[in-house]
Amino acid sequence: MASPGALARATALRREIERHNYAYYVLDAPTIPDAEYDRLFRELQALEAEHPELVTPDSPTQRVGGKPLDGFAPVRHAVPMLSIRTETDTEASGARAFDARVRKELGLDETDLPVEYAAELKFDGLAINLRYEHGVLVAAATRGDGETGEDVTQNIRTVHAIPLRLAIDTPPAVLEVRGEVFMRRDDFERYNERQREAGKPTLVNPRNGAAGSIRQLDPAIAAQRPLSFFAYGLGEVQGWNNTPATHSATLDALAVLGVPVCGERITGLGATALIAFHDDIAARRDQLPFDIDGVVYKVNRFDLQRELGFVTREPRWAVAHKFPAQEELTTVLGIEVQVGRTGALTPVARLAPVFVGGVTVTNATLHNQDEIDRKDVRVGDTVIVRRAGDVIPEVVAVMLGKRPDPAPPRFNILQSYPVCPECGSHVVRLEGEAAARCTGGLYCPAQRKQALLHFASRRAMDIEGLGDKLVDQLVDRGLVRTPANVYKLNLETLAGLERMAEKSAANLLTAIETSKATTLARFIFALGIRNVGESTARDLALHFGSLDKLIAATEADLLAVRDVGPIVAQSIIQFFAEPHNLGVVEKLRAAGVHWPESTGLQQSAGILAGKTLVLTGTLPTLTREAAKEKIEAAGGKVAGSVSKKTDYVVAGAEAGSKLAKAQELGVAILDEARLLALLKPNNKNGQHALDF
Repeated sequence: MASPGALARATALRREIERHNYAYYVLDAPTIPDAEYDRLFRELQALEAEHPELVTPDSPTQRVGGKPLDGFAPVRHAVPMLSIRTETDTEASGARAFDARVRKELGLDETDLPVEYAAELKFDGLAINLRYEHGVLVAAATRGDGETGEDVTQNIRTVHAIPLRLAIDTPPAVLEVRGEVFMRRDDFERYNERQREAGKPTLVNPRNGAAGSIRQLDPAIAAQRPLSFFAYGLGEVQGWNNTPATHSATLDALAVLGVPVCGERITGLGATALIAFHDDIAARRDQLPFDIDGVVYKVNRFDLQRELGFVTREPRWAVAHKFPAQEELTTVLGIEVQVGRTGALTPVARLAPVFVGGVTVTNATLHNQDEIDRKDVRVGDTVIVRRAGDVIPEVVAVMLGKRPDPAPPRFNILQSYPVCPECGSHVVRLEGEAAARCTGGLYCPAQRKQALLHFASRRAMDIEGLGDKLVDQLVDRGLVRTPANVYKLNLETLAGLERMAEKSAANLLTAIETSKATTLARFIFALGIRNVGESTARDLALHFGSLDKLIAATEADLLAVRDVGPIVAQSIIQFFAEPHNLGVVEKLRAAGVHWPESTGLQQSAGILAGKTLVLTGTLPTLTREAAKEKIEAAGGKVAGSVSKKTDYVVAGAEAGSKLAKAQELGVAILDEARLLALLKPNNKNGQHALDF
């Protein structure tokens, strides 16, 4: 049985990985280096392997990350486009480990012949599935989540390297070719030079250039980008005579059909061949005309691939062997901060330009104050810069022997930025947190979109229709600066926005008007106070009964609230100490946002004060959420699992293991009728009011 700590860690890892998946696959805006993502993924895999009961259907280990964008039609892959395992051991031992795993799975010992492998490059672009029917290109789709991708046929047709018709007289009925769309370095540089001369935006790097081009909604933009393509495998195949028996023969056959295939590949026997290929490519990496971040090994014979099969989301017969992250020396010219969507101030080193991993780097993340202190990074230092995972440059270490004399002063975020550079609100760093944060959550421009989306979310103010794309338009056009501005929107303004018909605008205005009548708990949660989740917001509303009492609460007052500790208390105090936030709250009230208030538990303890209940099964009339709200309104706490500390288990139809656990521990069991009887206002002592 997994410990609560293991469960909590697995849950946190899933959320973090999915967040990074969304940023990488959907937004094309990576938030962490590949190496760090791989570490998080391996940690989750190890946890789930040790505790199989932690595996959930929505775990990132059970599927490939990402999902289709709204702007493209979804395409269901006939054969899933699964990713392959990443070997982050960049030494020869990484290749040996893969060979050892394969031999073990095949039941081979030292006396058996070595396995034949195909080795090729790991391109740095966008994975694509090309579907040819009777030799003609009819569709192209991105990987997406592995099962469903995005229809990018029109954009793919603009890539001249991809044949529109296969070079064969009697083509297969269906032949799906899988490969990578990428941008050569020389094409990338020429394109950016033309853009600079025309005063237009340049591309960040070849990988983003390729991915961003294919996922443009306007094919005309994709047509302007110089893209290339290499095939590396197959999807669905029907009616291909003399189908090759090996991976290498398949690539040879595709080349004959006119499909581009990279010549930098080999077939060889055992780990020795893999190591030689890895070392050869690593030595020539910078001379290649395109970016790669490793090599790929595959068992060459398809019959052996079928025998090896798959494990969760990955084939046992293939692995991507990473190269070491590329590093260079440069000088720190300055240290500034960037304010993120959640208010975190991320320190950034401004660098003397240096070419790392195929890109000229002028900025590198310093992560947070702890990392600055640990590495002792100062303005004027000579530092090692790594393009970690070939995505986000970071400062790895300081060359102390090259430090100027006298030594530059240490950098401190709170001293250099006592107020937010975006909005002027106070910057704080809570005990136990790595990041310094702006306290102007409802006011800060950097946090504006995130604050609005949270404010309008279903469990907060529940403004249906106020989603990501609409918030982007409202903020980018300066129509909404704080949540209070939402209540000043009118039909004419909304109907004039992109993709907003008059009916949609009217529906949104109705949702905005309806949201004015809310609850104190929802309103507190909607404010987006750091560390105040939905459950804490309910506890605060129940305890204080009115917003004014919460705003005026001291730290001692807050610590008297159930489950509120020093960090949460400080977050609340700092939020309401910021005049900008108080101003927005008053404007919301003036706009008509209201809720019923009470005396609070400071004067009224509540029927279920101090009691813990667990809900299980389906109740006749109450939803799980409604039952929870009633219990919490009466001062009770709803827990997710049954223990000796549980006072009641409320069981409905199809109650499962929680009911059995309650019976085993002798915990009192209620049905819906008994729960409602327990909650009656004239019930002064619920524990003794029912006959058990």
